[in-house]
Amino acid sequence: MIRYGRACLALVILTGSLTCPAQSNATLTASAVQTRQAGAKQRDRHVQTVQFESKMVGKTLPYNVLLPVDYDQRAAKTKRYPALYLLHGLTGHYTNWLEYTHLVEYAKPYELIIIMPEGNNGWYTNSATVPTDKYESYILEELIPDVQRRYRALDTRDGRAIAGLSMGGYGALKFGVKYPEAFAFAGSMSGALGAASWTEADLRGFEFIWQTLLPVFGPQDSSTRAANDINKLFRDLPASRIVALPYIYFDCGTEDPLLATNRSFVDILLARKIPHEYRQLPGTHAWPYWDAQVQEVLRLATRKMRSSPMGVRRVKVRYIV
Repeated sequence: MIRYGRACLALVILTGSLTCPAQSNATLTASAVQTRQAGAKQRDRHVQTVQFESKMVGKTLPYNVLLPVDYDQRAAKTKRYPALYLLHGLTGHYTNWLEYTHLVEYAKPYELIIIMPEGNNGWYTNSATVPTDKYESYILEELIPDVQRRYRALDTRDGRAIAGLSMGGYGALKFGVKYPEAFAFAGSMSGALGAASWTEADLRGFEFIWQTLLPVFGPQDSSTRAANDINKLFRDLPASRIVALPYIYFDCGTEDPLLATNRSFVDILLARKIPHEYRQLPGTHAWPYWDAQVQEVLRLATRKMRSSPMGVRRVKVRYIV
C-alpha cells in the first residue's frame, strides 16, 4: 500500500507537475513562466519535432529529437550515433524534457541522439481494455524503426538506451526486462515501479491516478497486470536470463513518496543478484530533481552503450545512499 505523510506529497506522486496547495498562485505562475522560458531558450536547430502518425494507436504521437552538435557537419555525414529514448511521466507530454530541464545544454558534450516520445497516460503498456492503446508495441515496432529511417541512429542493441521519470521510469525498466535484446541501458528516475500491482484501495483519495491505471492494466487478477508487473518480472526472471539484461540504473529522492517503492525494488534485485546501480539522493518528486539526475543518465547511458555488447557483463552492484 502507498502511504503519504502529507496531502501535497500525494499530489506529486506520479506527475511532478501538480504542486502543494499551500503554495501561492503567484509563486506557481512565476515559477512556471521561468521554467518555460528556460526551455524555450534552449531550443535550437538541433531540436526537431516529428508529427508521427501511429497506425497502432490510431492517432498522431509527436516526438522531439535532440541531435548531436556535429550531426550536420560535413565530416559527420556518414557517422551513426547511439540513441537514448527519454520517456515522460503521467500527465506529461513529449515536450516536457525540453520545457523543464536544461537537456540541450547537458547533451552537448555527448555524441548522442535523444528521442522524447509522446506516451500520453498509457503507461507505456498495451491496454487490457482499449485495443488501440498499444503504447508498448508502438515504441518498439513503430517509433524505433521510424527514428532509424529518419536519423543516423545505430540500429543495434549496443547503440540504444531507454530511460524516464516516474511513469516513464516504470516504462523504461519494463522495456529493459521484457526486451533485453533491444537496449544496452535501462534507467529510471523516481520510478512508479509498483504501478501494475497498485489497487483501488492503495490509491483511495487519489482517484485520478487509479482512473489511468484501470483501463491500462485491467482488474487486479488480469493477465496484463501479471505481464507488466516489474517486481514480478524481475523476481521471476530465470537465472539464465540475468546475464542478458541491460545495465539497470535507477534513483529516487529521499523526500519522494515513491521512495519505499524503489527501495523494495532494490531488495528484489539484491535477492536475485541482479547487477544494478541505485542512487538515493536528497530531493522530491519534482523537476529540479529530474533536471539534476538526467545529467547522470546521459553520462551512464553513453558509457554503457559504448561498452556493453550483448551477453557481456562488466558491471558491479552499486548501492549508493
